[in-house]
Amino acid sequence: MRRDVSDKTLLPVAARAAIRESAGRFPRGRQRSAVLDALRLAQEGNGGWLSVELMDEVAEELELPPIQVYEVATFYSMFQVRPVGRHCVSVCTNISCWLRGGEELLQHLESRLGISVGESTFDGRIFLKEEEECLAACTGAPMMMVDHSYHENVTPEEADRIIEGLG
Repeated sequence: MRRDVSDKTLLPVAARAAIRESAGRFPRGRQRSAVLDALRLAQEGNGGWLSVELMDEVAEELELPPIQVYEVATFYSMFQVRPVGRHCVSVCTNISCWLRGGEELLQHLESRLGISVGESTFDGRIFLKEEEECLAACTGAPMMMVDHSYHENVTPEEADRIIEGLG
């Protein structure tokens, strides 16, 4: 049962409306199809991560058992279930990127930022995401993704420029 939105919630009214709109694109009883979009909306409005309480509110809004939302949030690498830096940086290290310097690019970023994969910078600005299996930009290897934007043929110098440009 949905709570009255006047109750104190983590999920803003605008996000609730957007989630309802997304769920409305699917036939009744198929609202689980809207979980990815709902989690994206919730995460964007929560500093880039999903708390259990926030996932519970998503489940409530979609009228789903919370476990169905947790399963999606913990399966897909685009969702973070712990606090992370404001900007999410991923470096592909799969075969094409590895052959063209992806591993070295990742090592450069770890050194430059003073963190290892899976960690955020001390100031909370950048999260160096766990290594991605493949980011599907093999012809532009090595590549990195910053806040879901692709950067291809990235050199360490280009990575530095990208990182310096983040707020």
